[in-house]
Amino acid sequence: MNVTDPIADFLTRIRNAQLAGHRIVEIPSSKMKKALTAILYEQGYILKYKFEDDQGIQGTIKIALKYDQQTKKPVIRTLKRVSSPGLREYRSKADLPRVLNGLGIAIISTSKGVMTDKHARKNNVGGEVLCYIS
Repeated sequence: MNVTDPIADFLTRIRNAQLAGHRIVEIPSSKMKKALTAILYEQGYILKYKFEDDQGIQGTIKIALKYDQQTKKPVIRTLKRVSSPGLREYRSKADLPRVLNGLGIAIISTSKGVMTDKHARKNNVGGEVLCYIS
């Protein structure tokens, strides 16, 4: 299967797994997807993750999804792809987006690596806005 937008595929697989009520989702691996997964974990949106690089050339990422204890609803409410291969969206450090007035995160691909909007502001860098998560 040839995917033209691997990041959108990554977000869609997580979204679909949550809608189906799955505990674990497997995603084909890449450096960008590993960075996104690490950010999701650091921000508390997923329980755990594991990179399995042994099988094949690409390897996979196994993500344990996080659900609310009482309501059993997924912790991640929205996953929205912003920049796409056909229309890249770049923002300067002054114009970095705030998601849900600071309650959500925007993931930015900067010259200093992939980071959240808060880290990008702290490091004084702008870049390509990959997605919004809340």
